[in-house]
Amino acid sequence: MPHSTAIVLLSGGLDSATAAAQAIADGYDLVALSFNYGQRHQRELEAAKVVAEHLAIADHHLIDINLAQWGASSLTDLSQTLPQDGPQNGAEAGIPSTYVPGRNTVFIALALALAEAKGAEAIYLGINAVDYSGYPDCRPEYLAAFQQLAQLSSKAGLEGRAPKLVAPLVMDSKVDIVRRAMALGVPIEHTWSCYQGGAEPCGRCDSCRIRDRALIDAGYPELATPIGNRSIRHPE
Repeated sequence: MPHSTAIVLLSGGLDSATAAAQAIADGYDLVALSFNYGQRHQRELEAAKVVAEHLAIADHHLIDINLAQWGASSLTDLSQTLPQDGPQNGAEAGIPSTYVPGRNTVFIALALALAEAKGAEAIYLGINAVDYSGYPDCRPEYLAAFQQLAQLSSKAGLEGRAPKLVAPLVMDSKVDIVRRAMALGVPIEHTWSCYQGGAEPCGRCDSCRIRDRALIDAGYPELATPIGNRSIRHPE
């Protein structure tokens, strides 16, 4: 029997790679969707390609969307400084400057378009609402609202076939995600979560600190940022 198809948003980071591996474990054939949205570097897109190859995802789409043209995020505006070392050392409180306005909304809308074109039954997302940086578009209520939109906004939805938004990691801790990734055979060493580009992760941005703390707590310190670069205090 042919498998059902799912779209996976594949950034190249740990969470999206784990969501992709979970979709495969759930029995789906995958179509991967990655975005060059004007982010500071291409390392995560290089990682997405490697992860897709490792997971044998043959159908991988890369879409260019220049969210950097209006700035408003330190991930897309090179004139802004990326927050480092957590709020204990002076980083801003509340939603950090790394939030990219509308990013997930744009990405999921395009994933819905691709899902309808491909006849996909599900869209897998690496969104997490536990160990994250406070982004408003990573919450369960956001996903629930988008699911309603999926049902209202498409021919597939009117026919009762709207793709299901699946966020298997949404309530997992980062340690849980690491353990799930290892169980599913995700090549963690080839994923990229750092906000900076370079030969190795910076170890100081929010994404690095959360990831490193989880890798160490889960028992895989060898996969964390080299000790000399590491700053793994939890964000407040």
